[in-house]
This record gives sequence, C-alpha cells and structure tokens, in this order.
Amino acid sequence: MALSGVTARLSAGKTLAVLGPNGAGKTTLLRVLATLLRPHAGTVRVLGHELPGEAWKARGAIGYLGHDPLLYRELTGRENLVYHARLHGLCGRGDPACVAERLDAVGMARRADEPVRDLSKGMVQRLAVARATLHDPSLLLLDEPRANLDPAAAEALEPLIGRASGKTRVLVTHDVEGGLAEADVALGLRGGSQAFCRPAAELDAATARKLYA
Repeated sequence: MALSGVTARLSAGKTLAVLGPNGAGKTTLLRVLATLLRPHAGTVRVLGHELPGEAWKARGAIGYLGHDPLLYRELTGRENLVYHARLHGLCGRGDPACVAERLDAVGMARRADEPVRDLSKGMVQRLAVARATLHDPSLLLLDEPRANLDPAAAEALEPLIGRASGKTRVLVTHDVEGGLAEADVALGLRGGSQAFCRPAAELDAATARKLYA
C-alpha cells in the first residue's frame, strides 16, 4: 500500500504541513485529497464529502498545485486561464475579468499572451498558482508551491497561497522550519506510514528532521 495508517483532521482555515523524505507518500496523499487517486481502503473526507463516492461535490472547491503545472504548453497563459475559467463556469465565451485580475496578481500581465512553452520555470509556476486559485477554492492542496520562485515572487504570491489567503491548506514541503512556521498541524510520513500528527507548535524542527535520517 502506498499509504497506511494515516489519520489526520484539519479545521477550516487551518494549515496542515506534510513532511517526509522522497517516497514517503506525501504527493500520493495530496493526489488522493485532490480526487486524482481513488482510496482503496479507509475513510477520506474532503470538505465534508466522502471520497471517492462524493468526489464530484468536492472538486469545484479544491485548488490543486502539484509538480505538473497543468497548463497547455502550446497555449498562452491567458488562454490557459480562460480555459480553466470556463471549466469552473466562471465565464461564457469571452475573457472574464477574473483572468485579467489573476494575471496581474501573479505578475504575469505583461507576458500573458506568450505561449507557455516560451516562459521560464518561474513564470510557469506563477501561472500555475493563478490557475489553481482562479475559482477561489475553499481548500488549497500545495505541493512545494514555491518551487522555481525567487524570494520576491514567492512573497508576491503569499496573498493567494500563503497564510494570508485565509484558506484551508495542505502544504507538502521539504522545508521543515518553514513548514512548521506556517502550519497549525504537522503530519510526518515515512515509508507510506504516519510517523506523527500533532500541533505544529508542539513539534521542534530537530524532531521533524529525524524523518529524513
């Protein structure tokens, strides 16, 4: 089993930091919560909806930011966001105002009409953040969300994906100190099993780093 014996609860507006070495099951957990993988055992509830049977009720309220930006490389950034806006019923055939607003928020307004394939990794990550937050989701599932971002860009995106967003967040990160600092609850995984799940304020970084030993 990819994950076994994992038990965690997260209240609305709180942040769960998921820690652990490569192969621990962090991304698998996030993909289950995002309804991209079906759980074969146990009980999984997202926003009050049990998976997989009620996955369709949860999907529209989830913003998923994984390793794959989920953008079409041949389309421009703007075209990608318009496409996702239509998927979420945010517009008809036109270019909704939310797209222009989100492009500006992630600092991509000037490069929005270039194909994604021609953009740097940092710019693609900004567009991925715009895509994941375009529909104002209640739950953010974030897998190393600051990857490929310089400090200025990461700070600029905090209102969308950081604590300042006010969203419920599940944050997968290798940054132990940073993850604990912005989390309410910390979940430690190792070899697909749970090593700990406790309030982040009660866990010191040295203990958490033992996961990687």
